[in-house]
Parts: sequence; structure tokens; C-alpha cells
Amino acid sequence: MQDSLDGKFDVSNFLMDANGFLLVPQLITEPALGNIGIMLTPIFIHPNKHKDEGKYVAPNITAGFGGYTANKTWFAGAMRIASLPRLGLKYRVGAGYGSVNLDFYREVPALGERKFAFNFETFAFFGSITKEIGNSNVYAGVQYLFMKNKVSPEFDFTSLPDFIEDKALDNIQSSPGLLVEYDIRDNVFTPNSGTLISTNFRVNDEWTGSDFEFQNFKISALQYFKTTPKLVSGFRLETQLQFGDAPFYLEPGINLRGVPAARYQGNSTYLAETEQRYDFNLRWSGIAFTGVAKTLDYGESFNDSDLIYNYGVGFRYLIARKFKLRMGIDVAMSNNNFGYYIVFGSAWNNRS
Repeated sequence: MQDSLDGKFDVSNFLMDANGFLLVPQLITEPALGNIGIMLTPIFIHPNKHKDEGKYVAPNITAGFGGYTANKTWFAGAMRIASLPRLGLKYRVGAGYGSVNLDFYREVPALGERKFAFNFETFAFFGSITKEIGNSNVYAGVQYLFMKNKVSPEFDFTSLPDFIEDKALDNIQSSPGLLVEYDIRDNVFTPNSGTLISTNFRVNDEWTGSDFEFQNFKISALQYFKTTPKLVSGFRLETQLQFGDAPFYLEPGINLRGVPAARYQGNSTYLAETEQRYDFNLRWSGIAFTGVAKTLDYGESFNDSDLIYNYGVGFRYLIARKFKLRMGIDVAMSNNNFGYYIVFGSAWNNRS
């Protein structure tokens, strides 16, 4: 557990040479899940056996997870992210089950904004596979998301509010889609430089086996610069668009630190965020970040929608130097909320 370079605590050799794993006990600090909880995540990280000379090849990652929060949410599952460089392939696969308690917010005539509590019993499966086009760092392929949802309202209304359809309470989402990514980051965990552009389009329809008919389009871009030898500047842009008739809990939402999940939703979202990391030395870094976002419903103008913002600070420790993997804690404020987060790698990876 000591690095041969500086003698400091480091798990690189344990992961690489001892086939060990990093057991990450993470506090769940998401405001929408009760502000406090615990998640245990054993993460196996192994360098890919096949290397392309002069080109970064991401390690293979296998992880399990299980957690429980203060609002009685619990969940468990597993995932794998890996690549086959000789074939130019990348793949992801994961599955999980949980009982999740979430609050959603809607405007009620004559009452204003009100909170609605729900319990979700959900089984989910996700898989994707992409193939590199030539030697371009552009990967294109297919993905699939399956969800079986049973939703129980937990609020005192004599009838369901208008935004809830009966079939939204017990349904299947079966969503095939297309995925294109361009990735030239210098590492997948805590990048110092490089670009990631990702876009995907997913369909739910009768022919896919879904109980709803809607489509989702998402495009995101991350850019990292090493502005000075000690300062890394990161920038993030993201847009989500939804078309058709989706259940209320699958509408796009704002994904920023300090903003509770499902707090702000709409048929489209627009987000910009920056993060600045200053490396005090090899191991320790300071973080500052801020962002803005908007959500729009059908027919709503961009200027009329509310501006959502966040800002915060944090720190990182280089826990696995050979993988350029940093961990730490962020604290964040937004319009009406506060959140704190244990971060594994990049916070933007965690949030997505």
C-alpha cells in the first residue's frame, strides 16, 4: 500500500500485482435520498493486457455496489466497463435492483409548488457495445436499457395529480438506442487533458416492448486543459431533449452537485459547468467549481425559465498514481439546497 516513488499511501500495486480491489465505503449525500446513507463498492481495476503503442488504453473495471440511506432507500447491483483493443471494441454491462424513495416537485393550481413522495421498486439492466471507426478515437455502436418499475405514491391526495398517468405506476421501459463517442482524455478517472464528446439516442415504443412511446437525445462534452503545470481546467456542456409521452420520473433533470436529483425537470435541459483543480503537490489537490442550468417544458421560452446554479469546493488525494486516480470530497450549494459528495475519480463521471 506504499508507492515506490514517494513512499505515500497508494493502492496501484495492490490493484495491479495482487489482483486486489479497492473497497470504497461511500457516504451517500444526495439530498433527494435523505442527505445521508452508506454504499459499499468493491472495485476491481486491472490494466488492459493489450496495449496500443503511443495510445492510452483504459483499464478494465468491475464493480459491485450496495447501499442504504436515511430515507429507507436500498439498492444493490454490479457493472463492468472494459475494452478489446485488438478488435477496436468497448463494452459496458450492468444490472441492479432497488427500493428507492424519491421526492418530485410540481406546481399545483392555487397551492404553488408541492412535494410528492414516491417509492420505486425497480429492476434495471443496461448494456452497450461500440466499435472504433478506423483509428479516429471515434466509437459508434448500440445500447439497450431495460427497466421494470413498480411505483407507489406516498402522499395524502384523494386522487392522483394530473402529471401522473395510471400506467406510470406499473410498467416496463425497453429502450434500444445508438451511441457515438469521441474520447482522447489522457485517463478515464481524473483527466488532466483531453476531450470526451458523447451523444446517444434512445427509443421507447410498442415495437421495443415498452409501455410508453418516447425518445431521448443527449449530447455532452467534457474538455480538460493543463493551464499551468499545477492547474487543470475542466469544462462541461450538456443538453438533453425528450420527445413523446414519458412517465414523469423519466423526464430529463438537472445533474449538478448541490442540486437534488429530480428537483428540476422538463422536456429539455441545458447545462454548463466548470471545475478548476490546483495540485499543491503530487498527492493533494484543491477543487473549485460552478455551473448554471435551465429546464424547459413544451412551449416555454428559454428566457422565462428559472436559472439553476451551483458552486462549491473540494479536495482530492492521488490514491492510485499509476492509474491517475484521485478521490476526495466536494461540498456544493445551489439555489435552495446544500450537498456534500465523496468523489471517486472525476465528479462528472460520478454524476453521469
